Amino acid sequence: MVVGIAGSVYGARRHPGDWTTSFARALALLIFAGWAGEYLADALHGTWSIRFTLPLQLTDVVSLTAILALWTRRVWLVELLYYWSFSASLQATLTPDLQTSFPHILFFTYFIYHVGAIVAAAFLVFGLEIYPRRGAVWRTFGATLVWAAAAGFGDVATGGNYGYLAWKPSPASLLSVLGPWPLYIAGGAAVGLVMMQIVELVTDRIVSLTR
Repeated sequence: MVVGIAGSVYGARRHPGDWTTSFARALALLIFAGWAGEYLADALHGTWSIRFTLPLQLTDVVSLTAILALWTRRVWLVELLYYWSFSASLQATLTPDLQTSFPHILFFTYFIYHVGAIVAAAFLVFGLEIYPRRGAVWRTFGATLVWAAAAGFGDVATGGNYGYLAWKPSPASLLSVLGPWPLYIAGGAAVGLVMMQIVELVTDRIVSLTR
């Protein structure tokens, strides 16, 4: 992840050119391969389940947003990707909820689309200088609440745990210290908003130093 961020940002800033379009689309295809490959692997291994493998996780939204942002470079998509990646995706990378380990195929698909989204966000914002606009944090938070409503409906309909809205993940994470259900849901939303605001402050500082 660190190498991907550093290399793509440095290359785009120091050596801009047509290669950035090819790189963006190749990264989009890689993220798609990891994201879609996970569903294919679940189907082939007979582990696909309506309770747990519908595309209702925030990761699904982030992956699709990353693909579209890389392909189109539309600023509103970049904004969503940026704040989701450096809050939710970064947490998922640091505290993964995985039932498999290296060298299982799901180990690779998981980290491909999570790390890919983070690299994509850094590349688009700091490499191509598509900076989030004012109010982007609140727009992203609003979009997150819309997703949470859809995931919650999915949980009620399927008995699943999309978005960890029904119960906490078993591996330790920030949710582990936010109290019992349903208090941790509100706490998680508050932590997510604070994280995005911190990302905004850090971004403003980085931009002021590099311009």
